[in-house]
Amino acid sequence: MTFQIRAVTIYGKRAGQVRTVPFEPGTLNIVTGDSRRGKSALLTIIDYCLGSSGYPVKAGKVRDYVSAYALTLVKPEQQLFIARRAPEGKSAVSTVLCILPQAPGTPPPPLQELMFATPLDAAKDMLSDFCGIDRTVRVPAVGRAQTIAPSIRHALFFCLQAQNEVANPDLLFHSQGEEWRPNTIRGVIPYFLGAVDPEQALRRNRLRLLRRDLADLEAALAPSQNLDPATGQARALLTEAVEAHLLAPLTNPEPSADEVLGLLRQALSHTEPSPEQDSAEDPLSALTTRRNELRALHGQTRVKIADLKRQLAENTDFTAQATEQRARLVSLGLLRRDPETSRATHCPVCQSTLASANDTVTALTRDLAHLNGDLQVIGSDTPAIQRLISQEEERLQELRSALARNQEEINEVTAGLRALQQEPDDARRAAMVQGRISLYLDTTAHRAVTPQVEDRREELRQQIADLEELLSDDTQGERLASYLSLISQKITSKAAALSLEHSENPIRLDVNRLTVIADKADGPLPLPEMGSGENHLGYHVAAMLSLHEWYTEHRAPVPHLLVLDQPSQVFFPPDHTGEAILGANDRHKLLNIFQAIHQTLRLLEGQFQVIVMEHADLDHPDFGPYVTQRWRYDTNQALVPADWIEEEAD
Repeated sequence: MTFQIRAVTIYGKRAGQVRTVPFEPGTLNIVTGDSRRGKSALLTIIDYCLGSSGYPVKAGKVRDYVSAYALTLVKPEQQLFIARRAPEGKSAVSTVLCILPQAPGTPPPPLQELMFATPLDAAKDMLSDFCGIDRTVRVPAVGRAQTIAPSIRHALFFCLQAQNEVANPDLLFHSQGEEWRPNTIRGVIPYFLGAVDPEQALRRNRLRLLRRDLADLEAALAPSQNLDPATGQARALLTEAVEAHLLAPLTNPEPSADEVLGLLRQALSHTEPSPEQDSAEDPLSALTTRRNELRALHGQTRVKIADLKRQLAENTDFTAQATEQRARLVSLGLLRRDPETSRATHCPVCQSTLASANDTVTALTRDLAHLNGDLQVIGSDTPAIQRLISQEEERLQELRSALARNQEEINEVTAGLRALQQEPDDARRAAMVQGRISLYLDTTAHRAVTPQVEDRREELRQQIADLEELLSDDTQGERLASYLSLISQKITSKAAALSLEHSENPIRLDVNRLTVIADKADGPLPLPEMGSGENHLGYHVAAMLSLHEWYTEHRAPVPHLLVLDQPSQVFFPPDHTGEAILGANDRHKLLNIFQAIHQTLRLLEGQFQVIVMEHADLDHPDFGPYVTQRWRYDTNQALVPADWIEEEAD
């Protein structure tokens, strides 16, 4: 069982200011009055307290003098009090509410006793629970890749008809004109009509998630499948490399994956678009490097030759000096005695007695022997040094020749590069192809090192197949079509009772176009094409009453209430602000609306409540007895009490 409204309460900005507008559940409640007395604010207060994400209360006295709003909701043996502050300061909306379970019949508490601590989302959940909505159900959002959890906010699509909606040919449901709302309404209608089996809804949601997981998995596995370079992007890059002369024409028309990757790496290693180019190095750079090496060797050879020549000159100088000294010592050969056998005390020349004469001869002879040895060594080194000098000079000449040849090669390469610069298109194309190849190879390398995605496609496909088999017997579409057919019969009956145009034809509720359609012999006629504000109002009321008859009879989790804001507006001129006096015909048509409301109320036997804010005030049994508030200028009555305004002025 869902709820109805027992009272709307407002709290003033001064202490003790409380104003409660009571309503009787299970019947018609009419609030009549002049313009700008706060009638339309009742609908916006109901919308605001039931979890609106915005602040729908319009600027005026209500905003100026009210600090908090409240609703008292009732259902059998239960009562729930909801209060919400008006936005304070620069805040666009208050995001916390006060929700109090109460004993039935408890009046609204004073403002100072209220604790605003329930966040808006939590408040919506509590209100949805109080309304009887199953928050575990998920229904697909039409036209959007997501699901919807039905809530109290969705139920209000079918409970409120604002002043600009109650006779609007283009908008059948509350807030239908806001962005995304039409698809949301289409998505939740099957649930509130009872066409959605909760268990099947869970399965459909599970199926949707599995299909999404399968799509994500296939997207993740697609790159690894596309890594076969024999087809697709890699093969196209290979063809481009051949056309750009980065590779020789292919001999194998169907290369393997590894072969194609190898060829792409080979194409990437080329530095100029020439099929004859085998080296990955820049030829000019290599020649310059070689020239630097030759120059270094040339310098080293010249230094070595200079060292050898200096050594040869030193040997020559030593030989000259040693030869002269040797010539002086050779005179010892004139001595007649043998130093080893002659007496040591006799002179070897004159045989006179001389102390240590033999020792001197011995020392001179030894020095001559050493000098002869040195001259022999140096004499043997000189030819070797001369040979080394000759070899190094030959090497130096070879280096000079190599430098000359290197310079010639540099000149030729430089000339060739100038020629290439005259044809930049091929070079640019080759560079662009190499850039794409580099990006592809880098990407494939990245994919190769990333964690491999487990291939669960077969498992997911099997789970999807199992769910599809379970859902194959689901008749939600058939149930929805059947329910809509029955509701459409109710709308047709009410349209005929209201004597609306085209009511002689079957009238149906189209949940795809969110309107009512008359099925005429010459084709369907939607509400926007029917013309006449009376028709628009009548079909709105007929559709809303028929839906609520269905909701109540089938215990749907929709608040058993309908709020209509000024249905009589279609019978008054747009600029009417004076006393609400209707002509006889218009009065009769407006009474027909209220008689249709009473018929539904009697049918539902107290389980349905209608609140009407009305400009007119009819003296008729179907209207007068149900007026609960009269807010007129002549009686100084309004939603905001006059003394609140006077106190503020004082």
